[in-house]
Amino acid sequence: MEVIILPSSKEIGALAADAIEALVRNKPNAVIGLATGSSPLPIYDELARRHDDEGLNFSEARGFALDEYVGLPVGHYESYREVIRREFTNRVDVAPDNVHGPDGAAADIVAACRQYEDAIAASGGIDLQILGVGTNGHIGFNEPGSSLASRTRIKTLAEQTRQDNARFFDNIDQVPHHVVTQGLGTIMDARHLVLVAYGEGKADAVRDFVEGPVAAACPASILQFHPRATVIIDEAAASKLAGAASYRNAYSNKPVWQGV
Repeated sequence: MEVIILPSSKEIGALAADAIEALVRNKPNAVIGLATGSSPLPIYDELARRHDDEGLNFSEARGFALDEYVGLPVGHYESYREVIRREFTNRVDVAPDNVHGPDGAAADIVAACRQYEDAIAASGGIDLQILGVGTNGHIGFNEPGSSLASRTRIKTLAEQTRQDNARFFDNIDQVPHHVVTQGLGTIMDARHLVLVAYGEGKADAVRDFVEGPVAAACPASILQFHPRATVIIDEAAASKLAGAASYRNAYSNKPVWQGV
């Protein structure tokens, strides 16, 4: 796991965008795992800017969303399919048919989850997965206690997660209790994981998954087992890391040819 500490969310977004741009330029039909929430927004802003100002081309790229609420009507403003369209894919030239998400409105959720796994596999697998981390250490919506080998499935949201997400709704009563999410095993199949986090509120989670034991109690800790996991955080999110000085030293002396 590589830990990179930067001054601001804008710089975090730019560095993560560097990794995605390098991927797309080298492999135009790259498969990108798309996350929602606040953390990825600076990445999407920077990619949209590069598309507009520098001609970064996503016309052949494909995307798979991490998760989706269960119970929201199709087209709901806060459904993750709509959020991804609004924040990223409608701002670049990704073909709409190339963007996929779990079906939280399916009559048969179990079958829909199985089909989503099949669709990811049929695409050749995810090249780069964007991730955020919840205050309780969840990635995707794999809440504490999730199986480290889990695949796409329905999950019940922790109350802390519902409270954290209530800011996107009029009140907490509107936040669904259930979601469909890629599992930890599904996420770990991606060839490159890029997790971004910023703010003091993420400091405990960052400390726990970077330097704590690998455990289902902190789902993001499974990244310690990934052969290529890049964690990009700001000073506030890094404030409880015992090894922060070592991470800074490693990054400042990183060979340029290694890229992000």
